Amino acid sequence: MVLAALLAGGVAACGGAGRPHASPKATVGLTVREAPHPPVPPAGAPALKAQLSSLLAQAGPASGASVYDLSDNLSLFAMRQGIARPPASVEKLYTSLAVLRELGPDATLQTKVLGAGSLGSRGVWHGDLYLVGGGDPTFGEQAFNRTWEFGYGPTAAQLSDQLRADGIRRVTGHLIGDGSLFDGRAGPPSTGFAPDVPDLGGQLSALTFDHGSTAGLRPAAFAARQVARTMSDMQIQANPAPVPGKAPNGAKVLATVSSPPMSIVLRLTDLQSDDLFAEMLTKQLGARFAGSGTTAAGASVTSQVIASYGIHPQIVDGSGLSRADRSSPLQMVQLLRLLDGTDAGRELQATLPAVGVDGTAKTIATNTAAQGRCIAKTGTLAGVTNLAGYCHSRSGRRLAFVLFVDGPSNQSALQLESKMISAIARL
Repeated sequence: MVLAALLAGGVAACGGAGRPHASPKATVGLTVREAPHPPVPPAGAPALKAQLSSLLAQAGPASGASVYDLSDNLSLFAMRQGIARPPASVEKLYTSLAVLRELGPDATLQTKVLGAGSLGSRGVWHGDLYLVGGGDPTFGEQAFNRTWEFGYGPTAAQLSDQLRADGIRRVTGHLIGDGSLFDGRAGPPSTGFAPDVPDLGGQLSALTFDHGSTAGLRPAAFAARQVARTMSDMQIQANPAPVPGKAPNGAKVLATVSSPPMSIVLRLTDLQSDDLFAEMLTKQLGARFAGSGTTAAGASVTSQVIASYGIHPQIVDGSGLSRADRSSPLQMVQLLRLLDGTDAGRELQATLPAVGVDGTAKTIATNTAAQGRCIAKTGTLAGVTNLAGYCHSRSGRRLAFVLFVDGPSNQSALQLESKMISAIARL
């Protein structure tokens, strides 16, 4: 809860020298309002300002920061806070908020098997089956999900169970992967939409399996192959199509599995700063709310959501991989201020790693006052190292902070930011 610490002051009387005081009768019925003094910075604010100024001087002139006291509604520190820079993966705060606002924390994404044909005797499906992706980045094998997604995500076995329950034992046609909800671009804007497996850990599609794995196929075709193999293990014969296709109108839904709720999907996204998840969720926003499953359409939806807070960064993707993304520490800290104490703000905070404890923030500011007291979204590109989030300081203050360090190596910058966030938490 944001507390407004307002100090009451006296009201000076007006009037020229030598005039008599007004009689009590003349003031009957008047209300004298106490004028509040502006909030007083905490005692440690000068020392914090000195420490952050020194550390940012070491970081160089391309860096900036902003620290805001949410308890007293007071800016504690600002240096080059208005200069827009690449936010790197701090961009995911924008993406996550847009998903929470537009889809909601309880929304799920469906992967379905549709049938074009009919079920005959002895469990023979005469026709094709279509594995239709709904943009769920968690769909995969149970063993993979257990290792990489903390056990979350629907599986091929769950779909196959439903097909067996439908009585299907053999498919005369093919199992065809359908990722047509999104465009066919497998990568983000930062690579000109070419595949970017080193950063994304897979390829983009509305139908992915095991985090966008492909094994030389397109993502939707790979997913169909893997599901067909699971179906075979469960005594359902189906040949996977080597290329994706699109389910025809009128195809019947035979099986459906759902993703975890968005609250969990976003926790998986932000905890490990998963670029593939962020880009797929951005295309989801475009498909749902802008009429096109493209990165540009999704980024426009995110921009509109952030603009509703009076903030206008330049957003071109969902992950922050593009250096064309531009945001300033001031814009980011303003958003953190406005979200604090709101439902959307609480949901967003629940997605973030704890500094010095888990996720991408696990190695930051360990064994300092910040460990376990701060939550933050990290962001790194070559020569760009950013950190943004909230701290509950030793004195009990709620603080929002944004640290953008450009220029130094990521390792050097993280050392500087560890000192900065430790100083913030000690306030």
